[in-house]
Amino acid sequence: MTKRTISTRLLSEGSLNFILTNGFPRRTATRFAGWFCRVRQPLVRDLSIAVWRRFCDVDLADAKKARFDSLHDCFVRELRDGARPVDPSPRTVVSPCDAITGSCGTIRGDELLQVKGSPYTLNELLRDESTTADLKGGIYATLRLTAGMYHRFHAPHDVRVEGVHHVPGEVWNVNPPTLERIDRVFCRNERAVIRLRIEPGGQLIVLVAVAAVLVAGIRLRLGDAVVDPRQLGNGPVPSTHFSKGDEMGWFEHGSTIIVLAPAGFTLAPGVQTGIRQRAGHPLFLQTPASL
Repeated sequence: MTKRTISTRLLSEGSLNFILTNGFPRRTATRFAGWFCRVRQPLVRDLSIAVWRRFCDVDLADAKKARFDSLHDCFVRELRDGARPVDPSPRTVVSPCDAITGSCGTIRGDELLQVKGSPYTLNELLRDESTTADLKGGIYATLRLTAGMYHRFHAPHDVRVEGVHHVPGEVWNVNPPTLERIDRVFCRNERAVIRLRIEPGGQLIVLVAVAAVLVAGIRLRLGDAVVDPRQLGNGPVPSTHFSKGDEMGWFEHGSTIIVLAPAGFTLAPGVQTGIRQRAGHPLFLQTPASL
């Protein structure tokens, strides 16, 4: 098989994936998926979980429970205690979720990369000039949760929630074929911008939880409640503190979290595009001067 034939085949496979995962009314499909995956009828539940496990490389070995009420219950499963050890170093900002690392590195001015050759800006992503100014010249890591992964996310450090800003938008898929074909996907899709302050120290960490097709639902633990960011507006949020590794919320299926930090942080050793991350593993390191 020639290199040209291989390239043509890969292009065709990517194009087919793009069409199959985006070429339908995405909002309608997302609403239907939200309803269907909550069906508790045993036959529907068991069949849908079996199909999902067959095609999405699902590992339930570390789940807290063995049986689930619905497909949704399985999607948002909790893990047994100790399944995700958390790096204890105060210098370390850990991954908030299980994920495949996408584009990552230094923020060039206010510019990040969706994929190589496809830039977008902090202000397009955050819709907040003050936070944009705080993060210029910092670092970022794009963490993509696949459909079969654990879907809850956790505090990357000992933090206080400073604010939550919901940005309405579309629900494009966020898989590689889409990122290669559609510019500024993360800036188009619905998302929740979560500002955190490390305690003690006060350094800023921002999590951008990006919704996607079939997964427009994001849930956050704030105060004593679980809330939908769409219902918060942009006002003050309940005083909420998390210890490193504490559960902060979950996606209703799987999507992307973009983790952002200002100057004074570097990528942890080994963090690069394409590696598989686990919640609790080192993602960023604080430089000694930033402590």
